[in-house]
Amino acid sequence: MTELDVPSPRENGESAQLQAEASAPLPTGIDYWSLVQAIEDYAIFLLDAGGYIVSWNAGAQKLTGYAGSEIIGRHFSRFYAEEAVTRGWPAYELQQAALTGRFEDEGWRVRKDGTMFWSNVVITAIRNGAGEVTGFAKITRDLTAQREYLEALRQSEERFRLLVDSVEDYAIFMLDPQGLVISWNSGAARIKGYTHDEIMGCHFSRFYLPEEAAAGKPARELSIARQIGTVEDEGWRVRKDGTTFWANAIIAAVYDESKRLRGFAHITRDLTERRQREELERSGARMREFLATLAHELRNPLAPVRNAVGVMQLETGLSPVLVRARDLIDRQVTHLTRLVDDLLDIGRIMSGKVELRTARVDLGELVARAIEAARPFIDSREQRVAAHVPAEPVIIRGDMTRLVQVLQNLLHNASKFSPQGSCLDVVGRIDFQMAVLEVRDPGCGIPVRSLDKIFELFAQEKDSQSEGEGGLGIGLTLCKSLVEMHGGSIVASSEGQGLGSTFTLSLPLAVAQAEAADERASTAAPVAQPLRILLVDDNRDSADSLAMLLELKGHEVRIAYEGEQALQIAPRFAPHLALIDIAMPKMDGYATLAALRAMPELSRTRFAAMTGFGHASDLERTREAGFHTHLVKPVEMATLDTLLAQAGA
Repeated sequence: MTELDVPSPRENGESAQLQAEASAPLPTGIDYWSLVQAIEDYAIFLLDAGGYIVSWNAGAQKLTGYAGSEIIGRHFSRFYAEEAVTRGWPAYELQQAALTGRFEDEGWRVRKDGTMFWSNVVITAIRNGAGEVTGFAKITRDLTAQREYLEALRQSEERFRLLVDSVEDYAIFMLDPQGLVISWNSGAARIKGYTHDEIMGCHFSRFYLPEEAAAGKPARELSIARQIGTVEDEGWRVRKDGTTFWANAIIAAVYDESKRLRGFAHITRDLTERRQREELERSGARMREFLATLAHELRNPLAPVRNAVGVMQLETGLSPVLVRARDLIDRQVTHLTRLVDDLLDIGRIMSGKVELRTARVDLGELVARAIEAARPFIDSREQRVAAHVPAEPVIIRGDMTRLVQVLQNLLHNASKFSPQGSCLDVVGRIDFQMAVLEVRDPGCGIPVRSLDKIFELFAQEKDSQSEGEGGLGIGLTLCKSLVEMHGGSIVASSEGQGLGSTFTLSLPLAVAQAEAADERASTAAPVAQPLRILLVDDNRDSADSLAMLLELKGHEVRIAYEGEQALQIAPRFAPHLALIDIAMPKMDGYATLAALRAMPELSRTRFAAMTGFGHASDLERTREAGFHTHLVKPVEMATLDTLLAQAGA
């Protein structure tokens, strides 16, 4: 350690005098020097005018490690780091104390063993009667622990500040007790649009809707936070640019150790996307409920039509005209029934997740059915369709209804964009083990830039639409999805505007032997023994037509148009099978089932629910209620025959 080049205290008369004064008895009989000597928490010692140590207490020894015999007579600069000594800091401290009477400093000091400690130092000048500086009193306190604590706290606060500032998903900021912004993180800047400099010192009420701010909502929320500690709210908030967002906001009162309000912590989260998602989910739920109800209401009138067709199919001796009319009704009821099924899950349709009911499909029959389905629209425009398909059967494996739906929509599309009285062409052929169908029209054509886009969801070529024409009802997106589900493809081509367009479907050919075996297995209808059947349905047309059909199949049928009537008929009739409608007034199907199951005469009866509701949750509910089978109106004949066979087994 380098010491200041000053005379030794033993050669300095003033230092000897200072020592003598320090050792002299103190007045009033109190031994203050002994008291100072005993203090261990503070280093208290005297320096002569040159900075040499002339006294040493127990606290000084404990703090620095020097015994009195080792340090008295040494210059106090040995407690300073070499860098401080080099720049003359010890001499500066004494100089300032001599000028002002007192000097205070904090800094690193050195112990005997070379370790460092952080100290608070107070140096006081001692003067004689003439006002001359004769020495200095020095008090040193070890603040290392406090410094470490404060440094740890500072670092903790810095880390917390950096953490808060780096959060971008939440607006985190502080308000003073009056509601003025005093801190601002990056999330607040991103969500609300204000920079730090723009918003500091502004009142937080500017984030509220004008009418809410005028009504005093910001002040009420601060008042509630003062009273109960925190307040939470969800509502619209305003950004810098005037746009609004749906926010979750929490305001918490912040107090110091003395319970004095220091301000408020404010945390805001932008929940606009979540709110929109929830609104979509609620809208979707309402739409599903509406579609389920709509499907139920549509199925009820379809059921007697389907039953009437079944009756007509069992009749013999019909004229060819009536047979064609019956078959046309049958096919159109099938189409309508499938479309009603689709209403229950539009999302499934638009995402391509449609369950296919595959069977052998003849290409010629597919074309004929599609033309028949599209004919009303085509005839209204005085157009005609020319079909060119191979004379020999071309068999594919697919869902006839869905494929007709695809081809019908393509014909509808071709007709809509073609001139009045024009001719549309449907050409079928086989290419590379694929059945190919082309729908050609002489219409307005498709720009090259739109050939790929037209298959995107909701895409429409506005430039080529005729005045007053909308887009496709079901969309080319669904057509493309259905074709691809069959393992095929669909492409559009056009020479340009005004030169017509062609849509080309490619579908895999079926394997004849395997398909024939599958077809025989699937078309072999089960044979049912004559049964006693109880029909419970408040829709008289549906009940009467189904009863007529079942009687023609050789079964004995009783009809109950309400649940109470079924309870009177059932014990005497003891049916093998009870077909029960669910949505009946007074006593619904579930109550009717519970009452019938309680009858010992019906212990061997098979119960089937008949309803227009066909969602998975509806099937689960009827199963839990005790129904053996769930039938969705209108009931397919094959499904009904299977049920009759099971009931008679």
